[in-house]
Amino acid sequence: MTDRPIIFSAPMVRALIEGRKFQTRRIVNGVPDMPPANCHSSHKPKHPAPYLDAYCGEPKTPANPRGMGLNWHWWQVDDRPGPTAFKLRYATGNRLWVKEAWRIDGAGSRVPAEMCRLHRAVEYRADGYEPDRHAERSPIFMPRWASRLTLTVTDVRVQRLQDITEDDAQAEGLVQAYDGWATDPAGRCWGPTARYSFVQLFDSLHGDGVWEANPWVAAISFDVHRGNIDEVQP
Repeated sequence: MTDRPIIFSAPMVRALIEGRKFQTRRIVNGVPDMPPANCHSSHKPKHPAPYLDAYCGEPKTPANPRGMGLNWHWWQVDDRPGPTAFKLRYATGNRLWVKEAWRIDGAGSRVPAEMCRLHRAVEYRADGYEPDRHAERSPIFMPRWASRLTLTVTDVRVQRLQDITEDDAQAEGLVQAYDGWATDPAGRCWGPTARYSFVQLFDSLHGDGVWEANPWVAAISFDVHRGNIDEVQP
């Protein structure tokens, strides 16, 4: 079992806490430029076309019966070169501890977090405090002990960003609002469908034009546990 940190924005942390986010998509770098595929079967298809499959980069365990790990391959079954490997950070059975925007009550951002660990309360932007640049700390610098949410990975797919379905977009944490879908009941990133709203959400997080670029992503499904990774049961 591998533990990894993962960063979420404040609205998405709220979605995790409220029980409406069960998927996330993370851009994958280094994927060979091949035709789109969305397959993680353990068997090669019979038709003569390239497909995507997991290589056993991690040993098989009860929590990870297929041994799906960090190495994925483009398998070629025609006369072109293959297979081609690339790396993936996430695998079924991994535990992810959530990093989010935070601050330590009564302490400025320059006070080392470890000095406040036993004496100060951690506050989280997702809970509604007003951001203060002198006190707020980046999710990047959240230590493991300050994390309050733990995710257990149940499935990983590698696909193009635009392959997301309406059901998957809803599982990304969107909520019904104003006869459509948004990132919160106030209607931020609103769209007539969850998929349309997700386009706005993803571009707001990663930059305008990312959706149109249609990068490869790791579509990660997970179970949410409220508690620090070192306190929740594996």
